[in-house]
Amino acid sequence: MKAVIQKVSGAEIIIDGKLVSSINKGIVIFLGIAIDDNDNDIHWLINKIIKLRMFNTFDNNINEVKGDVLLVSQFTLQANVLKGNRPSFIKAAKSELAKTMYEKFLKQLNENLNTELKSGVFGADMLINLSNDGPVTIIYDSSLKIKK
Repeated sequence: MKAVIQKVSGAEIIIDGKLVSSINKGIVIFLGIAIDDNDNDIHWLINKIIKLRMFNTFDNNINEVKGDVLLVSQFTLQANVLKGNRPSFIKAAKSELAKTMYEKFLKQLNENLNTELKSGVFGADMLINLSNDGPVTIIYDSSLKIKK
């Protein structure tokens, strides 16, 4: 499971010309789910995101600043671009599994936040406008986590 987290001063998702979700100061999480991801990856990644200190000169996390959170499913984070010029998505979870994992992630993340969690629409073609604040962008990959 890969996540790209961007600190933003605001963000919005537009689908078919209609505003679907928007946030003010907070973070946007782009989430890419792999074929071998499981509940342990969800738990590990949510724990890292909740505790990530990326506000006020890297002293506070999202709950401490009561920031907004916008979650966006993005299978292209699982792209393999090592060979050739066309990305391979062979490691990306198939739609049915990815949707189930995304919904679990959404539910568990929401249970750990002090604010309302907003999201895009799984599988939709979305226009995402955001103002990266800093800029601050952090990348997590649960396949690289330290095993105890």
